[in-house]
Amino acid sequence: MNVTKSYSLKGLDCPNCSAKIEKEVGELDGVQSSVVNLMKQTLIINVAPAAADTIASQIETIVHSHEPDVEVQEETVMNVTKSYSLKGLDCPNCSAKIEKEVGELDGVQSSVVNLMKQTLTINVAPVAANTIASQIETIVHSHEPDVEVSEIAQESYIPGKKQDTNTSYNNEDKKLTIRLAIGAAIYGIGMALTVFAKVPQPVELVFLIVSYIILGGDVVWQAVRNISKGRVFDEHFLMSVSTIGAFVIGEYPEAVAVMLFYQIGEFSQSLAVERSRKSISDLMDIRPDCATVRRNGELITISPESVAIGEIIIVKPGEKIPLDGVVLDGDSMLDTRALTGESVPRSVHKGDEALSGCMNQTGVLTIKTTKAFGESTASKIIDLVENASSRKAPTENFITTFARYYTPVVVILAAILAILPPILLGGGWTEWIRRGFVFLVVSCPCALVISIPLTFFGGIGAASKRGVLVKGSNYLEALNNVSIIVFDKTGTLTKGVFNVTDILPANGFSKEQVLEYAVQAESFSNHPIAKSILSAYGKEIDQSVISDYKEISGYGISAMAGKKKVYAGNTKLMDSEHVEYTACEKVGTKVYVAVDGQYAGCILITDEVKPDSKKAISDLKHIGVEKTVMLTGDDEKIGKAVAEELQLDEYYAQLFPDQKVEKVELLDSKKRQGSKLAFVGDGINDAPVLARADVGIAMGGLGSDAAIEAADVVLMTDEPSKLVDAIDVAKVTKQIVMQNIVIALGIKSVFLILGALGIAGMWEAVFGDVGVTIIAVLNAMRILKK
Repeated sequence: MNVTKSYSLKGLDCPNCSAKIEKEVGELDGVQSSVVNLMKQTLIINVAPAAADTIASQIETIVHSHEPDVEVQEETVMNVTKSYSLKGLDCPNCSAKIEKEVGELDGVQSSVVNLMKQTLTINVAPVAANTIASQIETIVHSHEPDVEVSEIAQESYIPGKKQDTNTSYNNEDKKLTIRLAIGAAIYGIGMALTVFAKVPQPVELVFLIVSYIILGGDVVWQAVRNISKGRVFDEHFLMSVSTIGAFVIGEYPEAVAVMLFYQIGEFSQSLAVERSRKSISDLMDIRPDCATVRRNGELITISPESVAIGEIIIVKPGEKIPLDGVVLDGDSMLDTRALTGESVPRSVHKGDEALSGCMNQTGVLTIKTTKAFGESTASKIIDLVENASSRKAPTENFITTFARYYTPVVVILAAILAILPPILLGGGWTEWIRRGFVFLVVSCPCALVISIPLTFFGGIGAASKRGVLVKGSNYLEALNNVSIIVFDKTGTLTKGVFNVTDILPANGFSKEQVLEYAVQAESFSNHPIAKSILSAYGKEIDQSVISDYKEISGYGISAMAGKKKVYAGNTKLMDSEHVEYTACEKVGTKVYVAVDGQYAGCILITDEVKPDSKKAISDLKHIGVEKTVMLTGDDEKIGKAVAEELQLDEYYAQLFPDQKVEKVELLDSKKRQGSKLAFVGDGINDAPVLARADVGIAMGGLGSDAAIEAADVVLMTDEPSKLVDAIDVAKVTKQIVMQNIVIALGIKSVFLILGALGIAGMWEAVFGDVGVTIIAVLNAMRILKK
């Protein structure tokens, strides 16, 4: 269990230095996370216990290398993690504000709002844990009065379980629809009476004021509440000031219209977020609702959470497999589309692994469960997708920060526009105040703060549909900037299925003897090469005669077979044991075998390149990847042969695991400034390299716990071409994000200028705000159709 440590950085006031300190501390050995809070002048780290006692001096060195005068003081805090349900939360802008304000509460070290799950997760000091709930509720209700706040017990969350919050049209929506309809009807009647019946202005005003109260009463009240709490500059304030101001200067119909269309826009945004959430939930609808388990000779139907490891479950055609397990009886075809994005079914037979979330198509399967529901493949995938939105892309963070400063600036500009010209030019107060109110309406930043998170949200869902799991929108954005992709060879570019193709005996040993000694040495190993040797032998092995077994990383294996010392491995092992051998010149993986110090022979093993590897490399270069590199522990000849066949730019062979990290660091130092390096591996043996790369990508994550845990992006099949799909989705997502930024800022800039010049009125201002927001939201939702 890691330790959370807190450091006071007294005197820290440089944003640039704080960012550098955060980054460099985060790169120290044993540090899992590093966060500098400039406002509180604190550094919070999550560190492995082995490094916890020695980390302080390293941190002080880093801090003083940037800020020599800052005082560094340590306090160890074992924080508590708490989760809260925010039922009814559907506004990205409000969720960002809630996340920020809760994060600034005393004792809170981190705060993350997950809009998809409608949850808030905080890391809080024990002293504040028991009193924090009421403060959180106050903050949430200051932005979203109708959201229900309740604490979630840590054990009660079930990945993928259907929640009431995921309906696209709920009771709150119905109430708002009725209110908008009544307000709009009264407004329409008032306007009709004014135009056609020529009623007196007081009568018209009664209709307009009543409709305004119905439509905008909650907005004005929210603005008042926010002002009382010191939060002045938000969309409620902008709408309230501009519409009340319009009443004051006599633009009564326009004032009500602004509020009406603002509410319609907010309603549309709410529906868009709900539908986007529902699309992703439907996309990941792989959670089985029940499991049929055999207990005491009877079949009973229970929830998957209640099934224990080792129990026997029955899965009929048309049912989802509820938990991971091994097929004991039956043959069938499985639809893995929800997991892998592939439409071609897979066959399973007795002894095969069956993964949760797959749809059983043809035969009845009897399965022995190997994992609890929470640890099964379906649960892990659902949890990954649901939590992906908590890791925000730099663009998202920029937009949130931009909106925070943008709104006060435009309010000040609107005030200057309304006050300064009449003073300097003399007179014309009504006209210039009208222009100021138009300026306020247009300036509302809703289009950006709603559509940008929504686009990344949708991009993660679109990638999931293709069998690509992206752990956060930050990694989705990083895929756009990948200039170098480094591949592991075995299991990534090649099938990783080894076959013995030749045995070359020496010194009087026969082929059968060489193979038998190799089998005895390899019998305890799970390495693919060992399995290929055991498969070629095809007989039972008497493991009782084998002793003193040692696996020597990067070299091979030594073992006692009866009274004989057997070595099986590469040339490095032969050299280290001073065995005279004849080097094999053939292309392939060689296992050299020595018995009691005498060279017995060589076993040649070959691996086959995956069918779509060459096309994947070609497509990657076509979409802008500048360099493709392969790393392998195999010998030079194998590395060269594979690299030439796939037309890779570079390759490095005969590497130990730690040397792979060194090569990645070397390549990383040579990459183009601002670009990213991605490493693609199997997620099991390549964990150190996956962690070191800017983007770690695990290949063939279906059923591999290590792959899902180690990487930033998980390709759920063994096809390298999935990487092209991942980058495609990332590029489309980025395009839509940039389009929305250009659309929103471009159109708003035009209307702001027209409003300031007096050419655009309130009606045009409504389009400049609500219309642009709806356009941006609809554009954002295109990603789900890709």
